[in-house]
Amino acid sequence: MMTTDSGDSTTDETLLAKARHGEQAAFGELFDRHVKAVFWQAYGVVQDADSAQDITQEAFCTLWLKRDTVFLAKQSALPWLLVTARNLALNAARKSRRNPTLTLVEEITADTASEPESVVDTHVVANHIAHAIDGLSAIDRELFDLCVEEELSYEQAAARLGISHGAVRNRLSRLKKRLRNDLADVREES
Repeated sequence: MMTTDSGDSTTDETLLAKARHGEQAAFGELFDRHVKAVFWQAYGVVQDADSAQDITQEAFCTLWLKRDTVFLAKQSALPWLLVTARNLALNAARKSRRNPTLTLVEEITADTASEPESVVDTHVVANHIAHAIDGLSAIDRELFDLCVEEELSYEQAAARLGISHGAVRNRLSRLKKRLRNDLADVREES
């Protein structure tokens, strides 16, 4: 029988049954009981605390949404949660390898894409970004090409450029901020 650190002998199966009947406190107990193990499962795959927290939250949200159909092995939710967290983490890791950042244009325009009155003609935006990229330093242009055009991870770009992962992340962050500011200026002009 699964027990909590507080000596409570309520099984996960009992808590999940209560959660199926809308008892959020019972689900909260499940969360408290297993959150650390689920976090470390996710962290073991993604090696990033923020991503692992997001994955942990998503695993528990998935359990909540599927609480009526989840089958628990040996009265414990932990195996189900660990498998779910691992799958979510593997998906996140694959996605980050495929596309370490949103494309610059998508990311820069994401905040206004749903506001028709503020959307600038796509050709104007693309031309402005191309002009801004031409004005970058050689290393920033190379960084843009590696991370955005070639979709390399920060680690891969750092290895190619002979700089640290942190330097890549910081330079790319400054580059995006600069382009966002430049794009805001273009929007004000149009």
